[in-house]
Amino acid sequence: MLLLDFRFRLFFWRDSASAALVTAAGIVFLLLWDAAGIAAGIFLRGSSEAMLGIELAPEMPLEEPFFLVFLVLCTMVLYTGSVRILERFGKERNT
Repeated sequence: MLLLDFRFRLFFWRDSASAALVTAAGIVFLLLWDAAGIAAGIFLRGSSEAMLGIELAPEMPLEEPFFLVFLVLCTMVLYTGSVRILERFGKERNT
């Protein structure tokens, strides 16, 4: 994702300050969402050989924040790339 972002200047390489703010807001929102799901008993920590076994909080594995960073980054690169493609398609269609 970062290579696509770098190559096409989609998110962090377009405006790093705004991208950092959006990424931080997305991670905070998703961590709060996770906390609400854990408190409600909806989200439970599974077991897997690939997990480190370290918990940041009950039912919150160490891997979760790293996954959320990737999720937000992937979403924003896909969104900004899609907007760019649709804008280009619209311009070509109008000419």
